[in-house]
Formats: sequence, structure tokens, C-alpha cells
Amino acid sequence: MNNSPLRLTGLTKRYGGQTVVDAIDLTIAAGQCHGLLGPNGAGKTTTLRLALGLIEADAGQVELLGHIMPAESGLARARVGVVPQVDSLDPDFTVRENLLTYGRYFGLSRAKVEDRVPDLLDFAGLTGKGDASVTSLSGGMKRRLTLARALVNDPDLVILDEPTTGLDPQARHLVWQGLRRLIGKGKTLLLTTHFMDEAERLCDRISIIDRGRIIVEGSPRDLIRAHIEPQVVEVYGDTLADWRVCALDLCQRCESAGETLFCYTADPEPVIAELDKQPTLRYLHRPANLEDVFLKLTGRDLRD
Repeated sequence: MNNSPLRLTGLTKRYGGQTVVDAIDLTIAAGQCHGLLGPNGAGKTTTLRLALGLIEADAGQVELLGHIMPAESGLARARVGVVPQVDSLDPDFTVRENLLTYGRYFGLSRAKVEDRVPDLLDFAGLTGKGDASVTSLSGGMKRRLTLARALVNDPDLVILDEPTTGLDPQARHLVWQGLRRLIGKGKTLLLTTHFMDEAERLCDRISIIDRGRIIVEGSPRDLIRAHIEPQVVEVYGDTLADWRVCALDLCQRCESAGETLFCYTADPEPVIAELDKQPTLRYLHRPANLEDVFLKLTGRDLRD
């Protein structure tokens, strides 16, 4: 892929004696949304910082929009939009002034940014809020403004680090619609998120990273097909511990998490038929999804 907006080759980063990013190879296809998923501490944010030239790798190479990083970071970042995990809006400015000031960092004229402001506010669902103080905005509005700000330079590549954290369902769907429009215009997105449904909806391709290494890569559908049984029955109830023995005979695989037993199977009918005889148990039957794949490959243990 000679036209890849981002190519990482053997990328490695160590802090002290710990390898945080471990010889990662990753190529992002132009005009697609690529998801980089992983538990807390897996190396996602460090990988993004390396890709942007904000920190220097111990080994390997980053090529961002045809430029070698970090030596040519200034040229590359002029064509990149970034949505960081933490909002960094100026509380002393209005919504419009935040966009205008940010545009000046890219060398854009005031007139050019002014022309873009209405579309940016519409994208973020903030039409009519241009003169509002940032301090008067809700947390969700601030998050959406940060997303709009990342588009002020009309970037070729947009890097989104958990962009919908803190948003309610309505706002998340608004953002998803906007991101799909960006892809439709030929923009390339690199997305990190802890919302597996978000990744499944938006991403053309996904890389799952754990302990600094990419462990699998593929489309959401292909990952589900390759790594998980097609059907899941979630079982709850007071007599679950006693019923688990029966479940092991009915399912291809079972996993416990808290007070829930996850039964993975290609044929859910025998499981459901048996559960219908158990008045003390409740169940939910659904197709397998990306979250099932993620938990199978990275484990259910809490990461801090």
C-alpha cells in the first residue's frame, strides 16, 4: 500500500525495563476507519504518540502521510487531526474563538477558518453555540467541540483516542454519523475505543493490541467468524453454580464473569431448551460480537 497514510514498521518503545510497544507492524489503508483496540495499558496511546512524532521510538520506523517521523513531524502533522483522550479547550474563549485560535496553529487565515466554522458546528451538533463560553457547555458538548476542532484544518488523517467517552447515546450516534460522512469523503480514521459496538459499527479493519503487541488483525466480521463461536447464551440466577455442570455438556465453551455464565455454541437450541426447564435461571440469547472476541483474546481480568 504505497499510498498508506500511516505505516509502522518494527515499532518499539521501552520505559525503563518495560517494553510498552513491542515491534509493531501496522499499515493503515487510505479512506478507511482502522480500529486499534486493547485493554488499559496495552500500548495504544503510546503507539499513537509515536505515530505523531510526540515521542521517539527506541527501534522501528513511522511513516506518516509520506513523511518519516519524528524528523518530518511538522510537515506531517499539518495534515492530521487529533482528538485526544482529555479535552484541552481554552476556557477563556467562546466556542468560535476556540476553533479560530486552533486554526491559526495550522497557519490558516481567519477568513478561511470562519468559512469552516458553520460546518464544524453542525458536525458537532453545536449549531447556535458559536458565541457560547466553553465553561457554559456540558461535558458532552465540550467533547464534541474537541472533535470539531480536530477537523479545522480539513485533515487527510484523523486520529481519535476514545472520542465518545462521556457522551450519551444520542450524542454518540450523532458523532458516528459524522465520522461515517468523513469516511465517505475519503478521509482516513484511526480510532481507539473501549466501546466494542462503536468499533464494530465504524471500523473497516481492526487491530487488537495486548502487552505491546498486535495479536490479531482483520475486519470485525472476519474476527468474529475466526475467533468465537457464533451464538452466545448469557445465564444468570441463584442456582447457576449447580447448572454449570450441565452447561459444560451442552456448549462448546463456557466462561464465568461475576454472576454471569457465558455459553458459547454453534447450536443454542439444546441450551435454551434446558434453561426453559429451570425456573430459577434467566438467560439472554444473542449472536456473538466483537466484545466476545476481545475478551477471549485479552482475558476478563481487570486491567488498571
